Amino acid sequence: MTEQETLYAIALSFVPRLNLLNRKLLFEKMGTATEIFEQRHNLRDIFPDANKSTLEALAMMDTHLKRAEEELAFAQAGHIQCIGYNDENYPARLRECPDAPILLYYRGNASLNSQHIISMVGTRQITPYGKDLCHTFVKELKQFCPDVLVVSGLAYGVDIHCHRAALEQNMDTVGVLAHGLDQIYPRFHRDTAVQMVQQGGLLTEFPSRSNADKRNFVQRNRIVAGMADATVVVESAKKGGSLITAEIAESYGRDIFAFPGRIGDTYSEGCNNLIKTNRAGLITCAEDFVKAMGWETECDLKKQLNEGLQQELFPNLTEEELRIVKALEGADSKQINILAIDTALPIGKLTSLLFNLEMKGVVRLLSGGCYRLAK
Repeated sequence: MTEQETLYAIALSFVPRLNLLNRKLLFEKMGTATEIFEQRHNLRDIFPDANKSTLEALAMMDTHLKRAEEELAFAQAGHIQCIGYNDENYPARLRECPDAPILLYYRGNASLNSQHIISMVGTRQITPYGKDLCHTFVKELKQFCPDVLVVSGLAYGVDIHCHRAALEQNMDTVGVLAHGLDQIYPRFHRDTAVQMVQQGGLLTEFPSRSNADKRNFVQRNRIVAGMADATVVVESAKKGGSLITAEIAESYGRDIFAFPGRIGDTYSEGCNNLIKTNRAGLITCAEDFVKAMGWETECDLKKQLNEGLQQELFPNLTEEELRIVKALEGADSKQINILAIDTALPIGKLTSLLFNLEMKGVVRLLSGGCYRLAK
């Protein structure tokens, strides 16, 4: 997006009395936030059935420009991407949802349009059984589909264990926040959040100065559900936010899966009910999930292609070049400073080696100083 389009999109997001559906309808009808801003006094001609209060609120869109300018400056200073509804980087799966946000704030390096994306949710009161499920499932998933992006909400319990399991397996993971990117909630997860910015990202529809209010968590759940191919419920009580996320995913026509638990266990009751009522598929391991999604063929093929590429190229690579290739395995991309840490190579030497690998067709340079294995 241009800076002007971004500014107007931010201003539009601040307009009161304009619900998510109406914001999306405006975009779909008029194409850009710039067009909405320029036609703000003539919207009755375009939307004759719109109520008076909505039209009056849009006509005053320019009164939100100062706050929008402050938000844009904050985003630019913090290396935060402002991703508009029509931006090519906007999560395509989320765009299909009727209540998709018109603007997202993103800090990270993972593609929000990865080929395979799953959401993992569950109770904040995670049990040892749930912890084991998170780590075992993600570890097994890496073996079948190393390119899977793991999405959750950075909350206590299942969320944070899923994020940390993905980080341990060198998989990208994105946390969807219920507040602005000027804070991390809960604060005890700050260290993990910092890691995620380098190996995944943090995503929110809320601008800075937005608190982690209770209503925001329910609102952010639709993003967790909407940007993924499927939602996996690890552990859940009879009621809870994870069941709301599953319900939203169901309304979007997305697949839902749940791990069964022992009868009578409080934090398996929600999962067992989802399975019993045929609202979720029963899974006991990553292989169950991959087969149910029909991913096994394409993931195995990708693995074979990667192995064939490495077998063909390895004889021509030096030991240090092989170290770089190994560090890039299973990752969509990595920034050069992260590669320097992973390979224990000085930046100067690493830059030279990466250039050689580019010339050999082994790696590709992406925007933002990121590299990935050529595919």
